[in-house]
Amino acid sequence: MSEWDAQVVIGSKRQTPKVTKKDSDLNGARRSGAVVGTDKKTAGGVNKGHQGTDHQKIAKLDRENEVAPPSKVAPSVGRAMATARAELKLTQRDLAQKVNEKPSVMQEYESGKAIPSPQILGKLERALGVKLRGSNIGEKLGGPKKS
Repeated sequence: MSEWDAQVVIGSKRQTPKVTKKDSDLNGARRSGAVVGTDKKTAGGVNKGHQGTDHQKIAKLDRENEVAPPSKVAPSVGRAMATARAELKLTQRDLAQKVNEKPSVMQEYESGKAIPSPQILGKLERALGVKLRGSNIGEKLGGPKKS
């Protein structure tokens, strides 16, 4: 038999795995000799957010290991700020403009509700001339250090 006598089929499709949803379709495909893919999808038809209980265990661990809220400004700092500001006859708004902050920030620092920021405390110390960090809070700042 030569090449010219061989039968050539144009456009035939190769058999690909058929995905079936019913067992009856699966059995029929097997009887007819079709290739059947039996791979199970890992998350087929399931909400991916609720696959297992691992996320619940992780959330419980997070709740148990909650970090304490950051510390607030000590009340002594607020009192020292208020007395120094009164001595300089400044309002909270004037002091806020002097240190380039919002008046609400000054109110939070004086009431002890603010989370301390070293940058803001440094600006306030220079503007008020009073020590607001470390020990001896409320003491007047001296001039530049002599070496």
